[in-house]
Amino acid sequence: MLAFDYTRVDTPAEAIALAVRDLDARYLGGGTNLVDLMRETIEAPRSLIDVTGISDEIVVQQNGAVLIGAAAKNTAVAENAAIRAQFPMLARAILSGASAQIRNMATTGGNLLQRTRCYYFYDDAARCNKRVSGAGCDAIDGFNRIHAILGTSSSCVATHPSDMCVALAALDAIVHIDGPEGQRMIPLIDFHCLPDDQPQIEAVLRPAELITAIELPAASASPRGTYRKVRDRASYAFALVSVAADLTIEGGRVADVRLALGGVAHKPWRAFKAEAALRGQPATEASFLTAAEAELADAQPLRDNAFKVPLAKRTIVAVLSDLAGVTA
Repeated sequence: MLAFDYTRVDTPAEAIALAVRDLDARYLGGGTNLVDLMRETIEAPRSLIDVTGISDEIVVQQNGAVLIGAAAKNTAVAENAAIRAQFPMLARAILSGASAQIRNMATTGGNLLQRTRCYYFYDDAARCNKRVSGAGCDAIDGFNRIHAILGTSSSCVATHPSDMCVALAALDAIVHIDGPEGQRMIPLIDFHCLPDDQPQIEAVLRPAELITAIELPAASASPRGTYRKVRDRASYAFALVSVAADLTIEGGRVADVRLALGGVAHKPWRAFKAEAALRGQPATEASFLTAAEAELADAQPLRDNAFKVPLAKRTIVAVLSDLAGVTA
């Protein structure tokens, strides 16, 4: 690990002022991903700005929305009574990720910015456009079992590793940001970028901007929402495919549905095509399969990950069938 300066701050204003003075600095939350990357010299910031002193509160607002401070630990979010009652999908997603020790350290803001676990990104002997822009991508013709099948480009096929962000995408969460040009809010589904020809750009944050909170809108609250993760082993493994879903049925038909996928794309993947295909249709296994096929129609599997297409379809059908109370 290379030498670096360290400063702890208590307010977003202090953090942003420091970051403006050194655009090579990195904000440090729990450090569960960034410190690993620094040990491997994949990341080599001149300075770290510790932002764990900013808000870690989880507040239920008068309108029913929940505001989660960016420094809130993943464990605290998953154990919060309001989250468990109104947004159980999010609690389940968090608890399916990493280990208890990592969840105790990892912050909400940091979770959004964790980087891909693509083998070639971590191997500095391999070509990786995300690590070195214009270098090439050894994953495309390499061992690509864990890689993306949706939204890929000829520059990058990496997946986003977060479980929490898949649930946040389904819940229409809003990212609160502060920066040199003031505060702004971005829908979570617009926060992360697809790779196109610049896979090193992973989010829409501008220089020195800081995530300060995540908002869960009241309209997305539901005690039924759920999250299912399919992986190679029962714990401490990233998703091959994951599904965050909620379903509202009226008169035997789908009145509303929220559906997002993980492990299949460069960003948490909101399944808008499947949602559109389902609304107004009978809440049956056949409808769920038709919707899943609509979403996966554009999938572009690689040599080793074609299994993700049928796996994603089966997982979508199984999760929606459970929510509808029908046998899949």
